[in-house]
Amino acid sequence: MASTAASAKEVPEGYVLHTENTSHILLDANAAFLNPVQEFNRDLSVASIRVWSEELNREKEARWRQKLERRQKSKEKSHAAKRMKVETSSESVVDEAETSTLQSSSETPANYPPYRFTILEALSATGLRALRYAKEIPLLKDVIANDLSPAAVEAMHRNVRYNGLDEQKTLQPDGSETVIPAKVKVNEGDACSLMYSHREEKNRVDVIDLDPYGTASPFIDGAVQAVKDGGLLCVTCTDLAVLATNNYPEKCFSNYGGVPVKAEYSHEAALRLLLNTLSTSAARYGRYITPLLSLSIDFYIRVFVRVDTSPSEVKKSLTKTSTIYVCSSCQSFYNQPLGRVMEKKHDKSGHVNHLLKTHQNTIPAKCEECEGALHVAGPMWNGPLHDQAFMEKMLEHVDNNSDHYGTYARMKGMLTVAKEELNDSLFYFVPGKVAGHFHCETPSLNEIASALLNAGFKVSRSHASPGSLKTNAGNRDIHDIYRAFIKTHPVKMDKVSPSSPAAKLLAKEPRLTIDFTSHPDSVTAAGKVKLVRYQENPAPNWGPGKKATGKSNAALKRKRPDDETAEADKMP
Repeated sequence: MASTAASAKEVPEGYVLHTENTSHILLDANAAFLNPVQEFNRDLSVASIRVWSEELNREKEARWRQKLERRQKSKEKSHAAKRMKVETSSESVVDEAETSTLQSSSETPANYPPYRFTILEALSATGLRALRYAKEIPLLKDVIANDLSPAAVEAMHRNVRYNGLDEQKTLQPDGSETVIPAKVKVNEGDACSLMYSHREEKNRVDVIDLDPYGTASPFIDGAVQAVKDGGLLCVTCTDLAVLATNNYPEKCFSNYGGVPVKAEYSHEAALRLLLNTLSTSAARYGRYITPLLSLSIDFYIRVFVRVDTSPSEVKKSLTKTSTIYVCSSCQSFYNQPLGRVMEKKHDKSGHVNHLLKTHQNTIPAKCEECEGALHVAGPMWNGPLHDQAFMEKMLEHVDNNSDHYGTYARMKGMLTVAKEELNDSLFYFVPGKVAGHFHCETPSLNEIASALLNAGFKVSRSHASPGSLKTNAGNRDIHDIYRAFIKTHPVKMDKVSPSSPAAKLLAKEPRLTIDFTSHPDSVTAAGKVKLVRYQENPAPNWGPGKKATGKSNAALKRKRPDDETAEADKMP
């Protein structure tokens, strides 16, 4: 209803109305940053927070009912003792008031009151994301929408009023005035300072959303302290030129504490670098993360992680961190975890202690496949990227609300691929890329997947790259499939240098018996269901928008000579 009312309002002169789902914003060119292509990001965020909030309420309700049951049993025991005392008393008449009290105190209270939560959007810009949260998430109490730019704050105030989410005062029939608090509370200030002001346990918020232009690294330390136990961190990073290439390793190290991967699976490595940054930042304060959903999307990465406090779980984060060694020739990778868990069982009590130890070196001096040099990457997260139970609930929610999301088809496709993705394996590979290392024809996706399945390995797609596969097979096992394929599809050796990495790959005989017979569980069988698994370009010349200047058109006009004002008016 509020959406209809807002859309019926007159658009002030000098502004353009932008509508997304139930929310409407007035855009003043150059005043704040908005990227319409990010609607998928916002849809995904609304769905993730809704599912998380529903699960949080289920957990809280279960604890509430357990507490209620314990209290009820305690009361019944106390009342039974009182009745026994009354029955054995010499008095023949029982006090009616006391009997009434005993009966009323045993009655159970009303239904569980749902927990309503607060979101802090640290970098809100136009406020569109905050508006959507306020309108589309049922259990939300309020949103704190913050930005450092005065122009962005002005835009937020304007858009909050336009959508009727500011403080409302209504006059009652008796003449009294009722005040309805603002659903979106606008704040102008530094994002880090705001989050640090919420780091005391009593002031913490339930959800923190970081969606910056570029890296989120400056805001992570404040975010992991300001979110409640069981709370949700939603983090976007758009600096994939740093995270997913080897162009700026020093910048990646300074931002994320690790070195990026130069390989076809660099986008998954980018996710793991960010997750490791979140994990190590939280660990400093006795907290640990549980990734619920981690996606590489278009020109950015987006992760949703749950944050909890537990010293014992923080210790285990050592085992979820690895240094990766990547072959510069064939892109084979070797995983070196930083720690391992040892179990020590006591003979008498049967109690099991978990001891954390450093890991022995398992890395060869050079690539075992092609004898290429190994380059170091990481440290990075080696644990699961997604929580399977959360993914299932996400898909159920999206299916039940298909008309609610403008990007439903893509949400359904990407979430389906992510849910099917192998969660206990590092990195994917692209069959065409591996074929290039062998200088051979590219086997079909079905042939590679079926060969791996027939050999007893697990296989899935990866959401991060079209045509990619993930498997728990090792480097040698994957290469053996290509060696077997080459026996029926020979390579022209006159074009392969004897000293090249390809010659060394081809010189080895396969150890596995390879069967290319189509397997019923092959990824192409699952692919018969028509889903938008990978997005095509939504518009010509699309990608990250330009960074906002923080100045409105009126301010630009004041700073330009009269003869340049006309040109300023033409700015997009």
